Amino acid sequence: MRAIRKYLGGDKVIWAVVFILSLYSVLAVYSTSGILAFRNPGISSTYYIMKHALFLFAGLVLIYVIHLVPYRYFSRLSQILLIIAIPLLVITLFFGEDINRASRWLEIPVIGLTFQTSDFAKVALVMYVARVLSQEQENIHDFYRAFLPIIFPVGIVCVLIMPDNLSTALILFVTCVILMFTGRIRTRYLVVLFFAGIFLISSYVGIVILTEKEGRVGTWKSRIESYFDKDNENYQVEQAKIAIATGGLFGKFPGNSTQRNFIPHSYSDFIYAVIIEEYGLLLGGIPIILMYLILLYRAGVMLRKSSRAFPAFLAVGLTLGLVLQAMVHMAVSVSLFPVTGQPLPLISMGGTSMMFTCISLGMILSVSRGLKEQEENVEPAQG
Repeated sequence: MRAIRKYLGGDKVIWAVVFILSLYSVLAVYSTSGILAFRNPGISSTYYIMKHALFLFAGLVLIYVIHLVPYRYFSRLSQILLIIAIPLLVITLFFGEDINRASRWLEIPVIGLTFQTSDFAKVALVMYVARVLSQEQENIHDFYRAFLPIIFPVGIVCVLIMPDNLSTALILFVTCVILMFTGRIRTRYLVVLFFAGIFLISSYVGIVILTEKEGRVGTWKSRIESYFDKDNENYQVEQAKIAIATGGLFGKFPGNSTQRNFIPHSYSDFIYAVIIEEYGLLLGGIPIILMYLILLYRAGVMLRKSSRAFPAFLAVGLTLGLVLQAMVHMAVSVSLFPVTGQPLPLISMGGTSMMFTCISLGMILSVSRGLKEQEENVEPAQG
């Protein structure tokens, strides 16, 4: 154990959270992958669990490699990544693969793989916002010097994501607003921004309805209507409720889920419900919530300890994005929110989502590693 800890720099609590969530991921995907094999005759469930395990292993390697990179490089890299992200979102919006009336994926021609450009854009935008906030702390109350340079990229990225992935756009927007609030942007600017966002979404929905080309707006409408009409609930929500109710406090034990065969996306969008069914609230539901809350708490500790603005904002922004996504996923699973389509970070099956979640965790650990090294250098100097 000492040899392992020697090579894992940064916050050991965050490393523990990563490994615990990874364990839940392997067990839950192994349990739910059988439905994919049933829907795709000729492909065994072993293929899906091995594919997921490969992505998870690659993600853990990414975390380790990125956590070794000094966090100051991420500030310089953020501008380049954002410049790449915006054209990718435009291309995806008009030429991306259309799945369930949503263009979210781009195919890489050479290798034939698809990736979700919004996952890339989320990380790039948070990095950029953290950079601008840190550089403009002396002028943070200046509308033109601090607020506008942030809000333009935030608006562009969220608007490009919104038509095909409203929930992701909203989570990203809320993450950036909280990050700006943490960075001391004037509250009145943020209030105006909030109402501007509501106006923009309302205008978009109104225009789409008037042109009678509902597309994803029709999907949003039906999901909201089914959420409030309890007599005609969404099929996924009904099955998730059954899974949670039958799981109870102690669950049916690993591999004994029955609802995994009825929930359409039990391996991704509703994996939390299956975990509760198999492990119960005490061994599945509550521990997973605690893992994400611990992650958020550790980001708060980094914010308090950091003497520099950029690493503090970067760690908090990336952590907020992951935790908000997790909370939305879990809220949907227990019918607190309308159905969206958010995977559970580091647990749900998914290539792009898994990779960029791990990239975010790698940068968070890079920050904690840098802060730890600073503390170790300060102590001998004081002594």
